[in-house]
Amino acid sequence: MVKLHKIDLLHVHYAIPHAYAGYMAKQMLAQEGIELPMVTTLHGTDITLVGNHPYYKPAVTFSINNSDYVTTVSESLKLDTLRLFDVTSPIQVIPNFIDSQKYLNPISECQRSLMAQDDERIITHVSNFRKVKRIDDVVKIFYHIQKKIKAKLIMVGEGPEVQSAKELAYSLGIRDKILFMGASNEVEKILCLSDLFLLPSKNESFGLAALEAMINKVPVISSNTGGIPEVNKDGFSGYLSDVGDVEDMAQKAIHILKEENLLTFKNNAYQQALAFDLEKIIPQYESVYHKAINRKKA
Repeated sequence: MVKLHKIDLLHVHYAIPHAYAGYMAKQMLAQEGIELPMVTTLHGTDITLVGNHPYYKPAVTFSINNSDYVTTVSESLKLDTLRLFDVTSPIQVIPNFIDSQKYLNPISECQRSLMAQDDERIITHVSNFRKVKRIDDVVKIFYHIQKKIKAKLIMVGEGPEVQSAKELAYSLGIRDKILFMGASNEVEKILCLSDLFLLPSKNESFGLAALEAMINKVPVISSNTGGIPEVNKDGFSGYLSDVGDVEDMAQKAIHILKEENLLTFKNNAYQQALAFDLEKIIPQYESVYHKAINRKKA
């Protein structure tokens, strides 16, 4: 493909297998006199989960150090990478981005009445329902919220923790107030009618789900771990709490959901999301591309 389409640069995502495969391609092409610079973006699981496994750690370290340029999606992930690996290559932080233009016009199908009563708040969680997302905490936070404010919880996604979440909801007597929607490719249609987003994860390298909520004017209650604090601005676009502090998250959620506070937090969430608009982030990647290509020419 490089020779057929005269590709000037590879941008690979995740250290393994893509950076490792990219390095092999570079070496094969070098034997034919073709120099191909490679930019590697680290996203999280390749570093904190897979990459730190002793069997894979040497391959990840090798892939990072043999990339021409390395980026991470958050300052937190950069620090984790430097802490876990013997990295000799410089790392630049370029956050994930979102296309705000897609959300300029309200979705015509945004019909709250299909999901909740007029006097009910709608709270949402979207994830792959793995343990790291602390799905039970989502249910527990909502349990405390609904005791103070009339509300519905919409759970979007599929994964191993769905059943335990349903069982917990039954045991707390709130199963009838929770809608399990399963996997969906129309999440924005759910977010457009949401009042609050819950992300109590044990760890997130960035928190893209929070950003997607915020661009839909949905404030976020989240844990203060990983890269999330770089996305969700505490006291502005939502609130941060310690991992597992369900009661604190619930209290802060109730504060946001009060009539006199909700509109302000919704507007703030949108403004915070605009800091990650692709028009601001893409030029950072383009700058790295130009540096890599110009270095090759030099």
